[in-house]
Amino acid sequence: MTQYKKMALEELVVLSQQNDFKALEELIRREQKNVFASFSYLCKKQENISDLTQEALLRVAKNIKTLKNPKLFKGWLNQIITNLFYDQLRKSQRQVETISIDEDSEKSASIKCKLLDNKCKPYEKCISAELEKIIKNAVLALPEPFRIAIVLREFQGLSYEEIAEATNSSLGTVKSRIARARGKLQEDLKAYI
Repeated sequence: MTQYKKMALEELVVLSQQNDFKALEELIRREQKNVFASFSYLCKKQENISDLTQEALLRVAKNIKTLKNPKLFKGWLNQIITNLFYDQLRKSQRQVETISIDEDSEKSASIKCKLLDNKCKPYEKCISAELEKIIKNAVLALPEPFRIAIVLREFQGLSYEEIAEATNSSLGTVKSRIARARGKLQEDLKAYI
């Protein structure tokens, strides 16, 4: 298993496509935190995040052979994340539900606080958890197209072109959404930065 941990992402994808289940296991293990983080910034309801993460990783495992170019794995994965998020939005729009950002954010902050490096002092952990909660609330308050674009750019590190492809939008639209999202976040967070 240690040999797989040292492999590049692209190598793991190729081996996974050749039915190497250990490579697929390592690929899933590497990506699960990023997938979870993406959904945690996209979804307002905390209980949906784990289910969506599991579904995204399951789709990766089931469909890895359909990926033609292993170099495009990250974009392909983000397309899965985006599609699942849109599916969830459509489903939730059909069901009239109330959303409480405060409760979800408190749960997230307490989870993040537990995950923080143990070398931090207690007050540093609290400040980090509180700041994370404030940032997450600001991101969650963005209109959906802006939120998706900024999460894919800032948290997943996708290029503008990859975001355009993942969201089926033009390059200009993506640039505009990211600029407007950044502006809104700067305005909302100016007291903290």
